[in-house]
Amino acid sequence: MFIQQLYTGCLSEAAYYIESDGVAAVIDPLRDIEAYLLLAKERNAQIKYIFETHFHADFVSGHLDLATATGATIVYGPDTVTRFPVHIAKDEEIFTIGKITIQVLHTPGHTLESSCYLLKDATGKDHAIFTGDTLFIGDVGRPDLAQKANEITMEDLAGMLFESLHKRIMPLADDVLVYPAHGAGSSCGKNLGPETYSTIGAQKLTNYALQPLTKEEFIKAVTEGLAAPPAYFPINAKINKEGYESLDSVLTKGLNALSIEAFKEKTKEHAIILDTRNSNEFTQGFVPGSISIGLDGRFAEWAGGLLPFDQSIILVTESGKEKESIIRLARVGFDKMEGYLEVGYEGWVTAGEKIDLIIDVEADEMAMDIAFDPNMVIVDVRKETEYADGHVKEAINIPLNDLMDPGSMANMEDQHNIYIHCAGGYRSIIASSLIKRQGIHNIRNVVGGFEKIKELDEKFDIEKDTAVLN
Repeated sequence: MFIQQLYTGCLSEAAYYIESDGVAAVIDPLRDIEAYLLLAKERNAQIKYIFETHFHADFVSGHLDLATATGATIVYGPDTVTRFPVHIAKDEEIFTIGKITIQVLHTPGHTLESSCYLLKDATGKDHAIFTGDTLFIGDVGRPDLAQKANEITMEDLAGMLFESLHKRIMPLADDVLVYPAHGAGSSCGKNLGPETYSTIGAQKLTNYALQPLTKEEFIKAVTEGLAAPPAYFPINAKINKEGYESLDSVLTKGLNALSIEAFKEKTKEHAIILDTRNSNEFTQGFVPGSISIGLDGRFAEWAGGLLPFDQSIILVTESGKEKESIIRLARVGFDKMEGYLEVGYEGWVTAGEKIDLIIDVEADEMAMDIAFDPNMVIVDVRKETEYADGHVKEAINIPLNDLMDPGSMANMEDQHNIYIHCAGGYRSIIASSLIKRQGIHNIRNVVGGFEKIKELDEKFDIEKDTAVLN
């Protein structure tokens, strides 16, 4: 028996490759399937099944492309409705993979079709359970994502989740391994732990949702404090349910090398310019009107939350990063990439084209300016919860997700000197690029963000406040 977790940090997503006697299965694959095909080839195995734990909302699954490439059967749990051929498993149905078996356990709660897959070894002993978004390490799946689509309340789904956990998962032996679909940083739960796998016994001891709670107490615990889900979640869930264009087709369109003139023509057609270079390089110079979302951060997640899905995208990338940029966009459902600037930003500069830039300032420089600049406005683009936990007294909070709204900066005037910061510097550069696109140019990016500000706390008035100033 062979099990390999394939973890993608940008999305905090875990897929799994399982194999026995040359027969393999993949659980919750990403849209780019090369890693699974390569692993099967290296191990001289045939992928027979693709198991999906549910309709994912935070990424586009690779089930369709992987099935086309391998002939494997796509398996979903009970209560699944799709627009493409799948095997809808019965509860407790068993699938044989070489000398091991996988049993379907229907565990509604995160979504109605959510199912876990219990792996039994060659002796029939329970070895591991692949829990999808039903059970995480230290947390459980949020019960609010499927409520609108199914006309069911968040509390109803939380009640189902309670029953699923107590009847299907907690009775398993303490030594059964737990392999979830996500780790820390995912928006599919409230507070996922840093580990990417655990055991049933460890989760019974440490996971707040598996402690002795009444059903009512459990419902309250898992529904309180849920942040709004990213805007792209419903779009991805729909794509996973209804089908999508093959990744090869998306790459063919996206890997279109554009001359400077062709690139400029695309901008006249209202294509979005997305610059995926390192975020710190972006501030030193960029094509005017570009949005910065650097590959060095949680790129796909922020692209999905900020960019429209119905507009064409053209790319400015580091040389050799064109394909990676397109694949990582495709992972969250983008398929309208129409090419990239062939000469890159350096070639754009060499050709004498217009450029723009963002002024970087250190935290201590901002501290000095606070005392002497009556027109200074500090914009904190962190989440509301981060802001409430500590912020510069003078700062207003406009979370990054809100900045695509042209009205978010409506109270800013030409005479204002705007200083923008986040926690560490990545989000503030994205924010600066978005604000520039709204025609506001008198802005400064605070290098190092709030982490650097805290190091100089004697120069700042930092307070905690549950109120959000918008």
